[in-house]
Amino acid sequence: MVVTVGGIDSARAAKAATATIPIVFLVGTDPVEDGLVASLARPGENLTGISLLIGQLYAKRLELVSELVPQAGVIAMLVDPKTPATERNIKYVQEAASAKGLRLFILRASTATEIDAAFAVLAEQKAGALIVSATPFLDTRREQLLELTARHAVPAIYAFASLTVIYRELCIYAGKILEGAKPADLPVQQPTKFELIINLKTAKALGLTVPQSLLARADEVIE
Repeated sequence: MVVTVGGIDSARAAKAATATIPIVFLVGTDPVEDGLVASLARPGENLTGISLLIGQLYAKRLELVSELVPQAGVIAMLVDPKTPATERNIKYVQEAASAKGLRLFILRASTATEIDAAFAVLAEQKAGALIVSATPFLDTRREQLLELTARHAVPAIYAFASLTVIYRELCIYAGKILEGAKPADLPVQQPTKFELIINLKTAKALGLTVPQSLLARADEVIE
């Protein structure tokens, strides 16, 4: 069996490598739209797994961060242009921003140096908040991103806090296949629980007052 957790590229590579060995994937995009499986309910062939609905949740993240910083007229979005779903995800956020009368400014970075340069542009554009895309590369640059958001005093929203439940479900599927289940018969799963975590300590350092409406919805508040 092959288990892939590196997004759509890893899943596609596994699918291209074998049509017989069972594959369990973890992707952030729509596996039907990306051609991995025939349908979520009946994936077919030798693949199944979990889709994180990352793209579809970007509009919600824009809504949350604009509620946190209602005075912001410009929202920046940091993306990795080398990630296959980037343009699709930008479209999700652009549509949501237009509906709210906000201007979305896209920052592109696929190296550590480009991230530094992107934050310099962010400051020039006077963006009121930042949406950080969920990509394999940007996920590896968390310390750099935290340092830069603190230095530029920009509120930011990130995609992940904990993937414990997701990885547990991935392991359960792997176990079922090892016990004889066929990937084609196991529906592609999607998250059923979403957590909102607010770092109140950082908000206070930025001089932000977090609305009670956000605090009431938070699953965890970091004091």
